[in-house]
Amino acid sequence: MDKNFIQRTISGVIYVLVIAICTTPLGENLFSSFLPQVQQQYLFYGLITLFLVVGLYECIRLMKFDNSIYKWLVFPIAAIIYYRFTKRFFYHGFFFDFNFSEILALALIPIAVVTLFKYSRELYFENGKLIFTVVYVTLPFAFSLGLPKFSTLDPSKTFTLEIFMLFVLIWSSDTFAYLTGKFFGKHKMAPRISPKKTWEGFAGGVVLTLILGFFVEQYFPELRGNWMMVGFLVSVFAPLGDLVESQLKRSFAVKDSGNIIPGHGGVLDRLDSFIICVPVVYLYFILEKLV
Repeated sequence: MDKNFIQRTISGVIYVLVIAICTTPLGENLFSSFLPQVQQQYLFYGLITLFLVVGLYECIRLMKFDNSIYKWLVFPIAAIIYYRFTKRFFYHGFFFDFNFSEILALALIPIAVVTLFKYSRELYFENGKLIFTVVYVTLPFAFSLGLPKFSTLDPSKTFTLEIFMLFVLIWSSDTFAYLTGKFFGKHKMAPRISPKKTWEGFAGGVVLTLILGFFVEQYFPELRGNWMMVGFLVSVFAPLGDLVESQLKRSFAVKDSGNIIPGHGGVLDRLDSFIICVPVVYLYFILEKLV
């Protein structure tokens, strides 16, 4: 058996277990016997913060920052923005607000994506690298903390499974698209950026993720929103997340963002779809609340 396959399998299983422990009540139950003070919120917050820190480091390395002031400003600016958008999630629960700061933050993410594809020369300047890194990495992870329902002030409020189910839908979308494309794919989606992606694979990912979203909606009625709609959004935007990461690596001639997950690459390699899907689902929950 291929040694790399075994390595990928083992690290993949560990990765999934870590996600499950930190995004479901499994984590709190696991630690309850010897660390009863550990609440699910702490595990989730710690996981997302770890992803943020590693993701920022990988993006600095990937975009080949010069050893200038801009490189050293990334973490302080990211920390300020992360705190600004997460303090209320962690200390005061969370309520989806349609205010100017959230509208601006959500708008900056597609602007960063358009810049990468259409005006990539701007990212060769240090200030452009700084802005892109902070927007592309920090904001999605900050918004992800608002997806589950939880409150440290009221222990009776259960930590809900929105974030875990989002991971499940992303994994299923990637898997279904890959398998459909492998057996039926003929028409390339973006041959210069990601040669293996096909429109047939994309269609298969949409259909099968919609079906999975239907079952999530049926068996987890406590979750926010309609999960067939979430499944549709994930199936459409998860491939875009992969294309964004591929274009970013292509622009700077880098194969992988890192090697923290043996056989799978770095945090940005594994969470490229998550980074794009989170703000889309977050915006959907805002709009769903307003209706």
